[in-house]
Amino acid sequence: MRWLVVGASGMLGQEMVALLGARGEDVVGTTRTDLDVTDPVAVGTVVDGVGRYDIVVNCTAYAAVDAAETDEPAAFAVNAVAASYLARASARSGARLVHISTDYVFDGHAGEPYAEDAPAAPRSAYGRTKVAGEWAVRAECPDHLLVRTAWLYGAHGACFPKTIARAARERSSLDVVADQLGQPTWTADLADLVHRLVQAGVPAGTYHGTSSGSTSWHGFAAAVVGAAGMDPAIVHPTTSEAFVRPAPRPAYSVLGHDALRDAGIEPIGPWEDRWAAAAESVLA
Repeated sequence: MRWLVVGASGMLGQEMVALLGARGEDVVGTTRTDLDVTDPVAVGTVVDGVGRYDIVVNCTAYAAVDAAETDEPAAFAVNAVAASYLARASARSGARLVHISTDYVFDGHAGEPYAEDAPAAPRSAYGRTKVAGEWAVRAECPDHLLVRTAWLYGAHGACFPKTIARAARERSSLDVVADQLGQPTWTADLADLVHRLVQAGVPAGTYHGTSSGSTSWHGFAAAVVGAAGMDPAIVHPTTSEAFVRPAPRPAYSVLGHDALRDAGIEPIGPWEDRWAAAAESVLA
């Protein structure tokens, strides 16, 4: 199969291109320099053409969650309008579209993992624009895999573990939020899951691409500090009120994996095990 990865310079995009190449797939990656995803003509030129690509993976996103609160049109242009252009072009060319979405489409008030068909109720500009992107993909490209993820980290680019490890080396004490729960997810695992979904030919629809289990940011930070060879006891719990940000953060970002199991696909393993496998490459 021939793959097109849009947003190939990002944390997930780089991982996706590397994994596909290592597995012998024919893969092409585009970056912001190569393709303006907000230009429908440019998108059509790259994607269109029956048989040109079998799979289009949309890894591009306006992911500056706080900045989106004051510039929602810019976020909407990338997360929603560009998604519609990619979906339309994929449908025209006969390609299956894999679109990456987020836990921010939910309100974060649940007490059990969000099902794939749980009602969207975003509380932030970023979340609203990502919901709009999901709607566009469903409307414009029936043959789609919509994969929601959360708390992504990886070897390429900035991420929470790198920030925490650096801060721990510079300070004797860290305060980290303990009242937000989620699923730390390694980009290598998400890329692998996308490849497995496509290889298995699963039905079109929505899937959740997160690690199993859950923890708080405090719990994840303690694991990061320990993996970096320092004492996890320097990480102290605090509340969200101590770190007020422009965009509201979901208090509960745990996503369920029933759709994966129903399709015969094994979900990503427990976050603790996956972090243990990832830590050396991420913190290198």
